[in-house]
Amino acid sequence: MSSIIQPPVKFTGTAVSDLLQSSSNHACGVPLKALGRARFSTSRRDLTVNAKVRKVKKHEYPWPDDADPNVEGGILSHLSSFKPLKEKPKPVTLDFEKPLVGLEKKIIDVRKMADETGLDFTDQIASLEHKYQQALKDLYTHLTPIQRVNIARHPNRPTFLDHVFSITDKFVELHGDRAGYDDPAIVTGIGTIDGERYMFMGHQKGRNTKENIQRNFGMPTPHGYRKALRMMYYADHHGFPIVTFIDTPGAYADLKSEELGQGEAIAHNLRTMFGLKVPIVSIVIGEGGSGGALAIGCANKLLMLENAVFYVASPEACAAILWKSAKASPKAAEKLKITAGELCKLQIADGIIPEPLGGAHADALWTSQQIKAAIVESMSDLKKMDTKELLRHRMLKFRKIGGFQEGIAIDPERKVNMKKKEEPIVSQMSVERLESEVNKLKEQVLKAKGSLTELSESGLNEMIGVLEREVEHEFLEAVKAMGLNDRLEMLRKEFSKANAGDQILHPDLLDKIDKLRDEFFKSLLEAPNYASLKKKLEMLEDLYRAKNEEKTTSLKLEINKKFNEVLDRPEIKQKMDSLKAEFNSSGATSAEDIDEELKNKILQTKKEIEVELAHALDSMGLGVEAVKSVVGDLNQQISLPDVKVRIKNLNEEVNKKIEETMGSPDVRNLVEILKLEVAKAGNTPESAASKSRVKAIEQQIKKKVSEAINSSELKEEYEQLRAEILEVRESFRQNGSLKGDSLIEANMPANSG
Repeated sequence: MSSIIQPPVKFTGTAVSDLLQSSSNHACGVPLKALGRARFSTSRRDLTVNAKVRKVKKHEYPWPDDADPNVEGGILSHLSSFKPLKEKPKPVTLDFEKPLVGLEKKIIDVRKMADETGLDFTDQIASLEHKYQQALKDLYTHLTPIQRVNIARHPNRPTFLDHVFSITDKFVELHGDRAGYDDPAIVTGIGTIDGERYMFMGHQKGRNTKENIQRNFGMPTPHGYRKALRMMYYADHHGFPIVTFIDTPGAYADLKSEELGQGEAIAHNLRTMFGLKVPIVSIVIGEGGSGGALAIGCANKLLMLENAVFYVASPEACAAILWKSAKASPKAAEKLKITAGELCKLQIADGIIPEPLGGAHADALWTSQQIKAAIVESMSDLKKMDTKELLRHRMLKFRKIGGFQEGIAIDPERKVNMKKKEEPIVSQMSVERLESEVNKLKEQVLKAKGSLTELSESGLNEMIGVLEREVEHEFLEAVKAMGLNDRLEMLRKEFSKANAGDQILHPDLLDKIDKLRDEFFKSLLEAPNYASLKKKLEMLEDLYRAKNEEKTTSLKLEINKKFNEVLDRPEIKQKMDSLKAEFNSSGATSAEDIDEELKNKILQTKKEIEVELAHALDSMGLGVEAVKSVVGDLNQQISLPDVKVRIKNLNEEVNKKIEETMGSPDVRNLVEILKLEVAKAGNTPESAASKSRVKAIEQQIKKKVSEAINSSELKEEYEQLRAEILEVRESFRQNGSLKGDSLIEANMPANSG
């Protein structure tokens, strides 16, 4: 086929140096750039090719040479992709912030009234503003985890670029993953802070609906993570420290992302970040969800804004999985430990950056400056490390999370706060079997009492322990049946918090406990296990009573044994035999016929025996009881009617005063607190804190009772009576009686002075 020779082609807007030869289309000097956009027109006689070059406005992106910092709209107006919003964002009120709306409306109304009437309402406005600030402070210092989640998701919360342009001197955004796509959900670029260059990268949410759609609501695709990976290599090569900002619900989990390797892209980022030789600081500015956040979060230091959250699964997803309803998200948020404070305690986060009252959106510039200060401080610490130390620091930060070591003693401070493992209380014995075992023990106690033989306490104590566990189990079952279990658990938590230190329980907590106890006992008759609970309680009371009787029997045996030892002594036997012989030889038939000399001998021998018996009982720890019994015998011999009556009256007055004092509200509350402390500590308190609390409460009760009975009237009467009794005691000493103080100890009020 013969070749067709075409006439020369005209080109417009091209330079000669840009022309290239092309033999494929027999066109000489056609620029390659123009071929794609050239319009060809043919005629029958000749062929003319016209290439039109599209006129493009010269960009000064991102920074013009002569940027005016005072330009309207700020320095951001020079950027084409991220400019200040033309309209101010509409205020959004969260559910828990609604109580503040009323105060805001009042302030606006008063100001409007002042403008309309011209009156001075300065004081009223100042008062309302003070109330508003106080309410705002109270609200934001006691936020729940789910409330912090809502603040982290606030539509007006500052985004990554908002913070970057506030903290950097200059910032140049870098685009593309060099694989054909530029994900707008992740933004990367180089910026300077105080002359130091940093590589910034972070999740970018939109500030309105249009931007959110463009940014895919801050959920990156694999292209976004690969773009971040490219910038990590770039920063590592040039030695730029890396600062990442985390603010995403999670990676975009659609079918296309999975096909393009979403999981592989995240895993590649995780592996690469652990090997980077430059310092890395990550800051959670909103919500950090799952692997989508962790893909740019493997840093040397992880910092969090005060109201930011960091989680493996959102509270709604967790609630839907565990409780089958997203309405349980507040409970899930609390259990997940996702707030900045909780994560710092778990050593996952390394610091908290404060926010203004009302959240970061209340004062975005102030929040950005706090972030800037935190970055500078963290980087100054990390830059002091060499490469090996920096890599080890990053590795150990993640290795210690959730780790444990065996054979190392627990810190005593942590051990005190550790919750003891509660063994499950399971009923293992039927009521009939328990009743049979209790009856056998009661029979053994009766036999031991009748024969005055000792009974082993081991079996009795073991059965009491079994019954106590059974009764506790029945009480818990009754509480669950009445629907009071949640209230009981809540009161237990409040009680444990109130007893963290040596402090007295608050009266409000005591009222709650009283109300719950009253409600429980009112409804106890309707509990399904009331019959078994009542039966087990009766058996437990029988065993307590049998144990006390067994102790009494054992005490009697010991006392009889001591008495027999005293009477079997040779010197005592010899004196008694001598007195019997003298009595028989005197020929007396009754006590009235005995002469004075023999009477004195008998009395003297009796006193000596009583003294020996008193010493024997003292060795058993029963000295006070022995003295009382001996003094009772002496009172039969020596008449003190007036003194005894007065002592009795004084005792009655003292007891009456004690009853009045114990019945007062203050002392009654202290007694209730003491009962709770003793019940909590058990028979043998293990912790020093529990012992000190019990001792402190006892001292307070004793002090109040002592103040009551040491009134002027009782004290005067006591002193007068004591002086009279001292005279009687001297007479006893002159007559060779027992201890002179025994009479006072036996009859004087125990609480007087």
